[in-house]
Amino acid sequence: MQITKSDLLYDFPEDLIAQTPVYPPRVLYKPFDSSAKEISFDQIFDLFSDDDLLVINKTKVLPRRIFLKKFDIMFLESESKLNDNSKFDNSEIINEQYWTVLFPAKKFKVGDVIEIPGGITITLLEKGIPQKVKTSSPLNAAYFEKYGQFALPPYIQSARGQSVPLDEDKLWYQTSWAENPGSLAAPTASLHFKSHDIEKIKSKIEVAEVTLHVGLGTFLPVTTEILSEHKMHYEFVEIEKSTIEKIKFCQNKGGRVWALGTTSLRSVEAWARGHLKEYDDKFAGETDLFLKPGDEFKVVSGLFTNFHQPGSTLISLVAAFSTLKDVRTTYQYAINHKFRFFSYGDLSVWTR
Repeated sequence: MQITKSDLLYDFPEDLIAQTPVYPPRVLYKPFDSSAKEISFDQIFDLFSDDDLLVINKTKVLPRRIFLKKFDIMFLESESKLNDNSKFDNSEIINEQYWTVLFPAKKFKVGDVIEIPGGITITLLEKGIPQKVKTSSPLNAAYFEKYGQFALPPYIQSARGQSVPLDEDKLWYQTSWAENPGSLAAPTASLHFKSHDIEKIKSKIEVAEVTLHVGLGTFLPVTTEILSEHKMHYEFVEIEKSTIEKIKFCQNKGGRVWALGTTSLRSVEAWARGHLKEYDDKFAGETDLFLKPGDEFKVVSGLFTNFHQPGSTLISLVAAFSTLKDVRTTYQYAINHKFRFFSYGDLSVWTR
């Protein structure tokens, strides 16, 4: 059976788009062997067995969105990062003039110059998705800290009726354990959990860390009707060997590996598929892993995730983890019972 983008579409009332986070969230639990049901946030902690393991993503979101009068520009990567396969740091050592960016470039032509804050101009070198530009002066982390904003999803800004993020988003759109700078968007399932929640989980089971820097691969929609023809953009992943040891120990004991978010899941599944290069103390590299219905999962048995946009690679991943039928029925249940959707929305829990 050929899966299409149309299989990932669904209708929803726009008033379900969450504009702000709520703690604790509502939780919709979909066990592999029964229908979806709502549980309390506290009941999440009872889902774990003693031998289980939870994997979390410790990436940190960067303020790389520059707002102008009529549009905004997202600075993705500096040229040095594009030519550096390690990409172990995506924020502290940048001081570059050549960048890949995203902005509405239709009305511009190659060679056009655009003014941005701080007396800087950028020159459009190449169109497409993403575009390439050169800045009149090198940009570094201090520049983005002064002039940049988090790149909230456009649907949040549209629902709010404003383009610029709120001051509170600086706290809301960053996980409690963010450590490694590099993401352009938050691993949003993690936003539901505070540090004390993770400590509570650690009192029951092992918790292991990975880093996946969220980029175009995660937040760009599927671009082809035939799902298998969609090409994911690469994203950087780093997993310490201590995490791999915990995963193997968990599996050898017969425990389940739970992923807090799709990025945590893709990290360990990318490792299991040999996408990452082995170093002395870690596995690291880039992955374009795009999980679709019918794909095999080699590591993860339980998934915490948000309710995702129609036609996205994320809802494809959830449908791969469960089934298209279960996603349709579970999402319809969530709509009927007015769960809050997308990045600041409520939480869903899936098991295989």
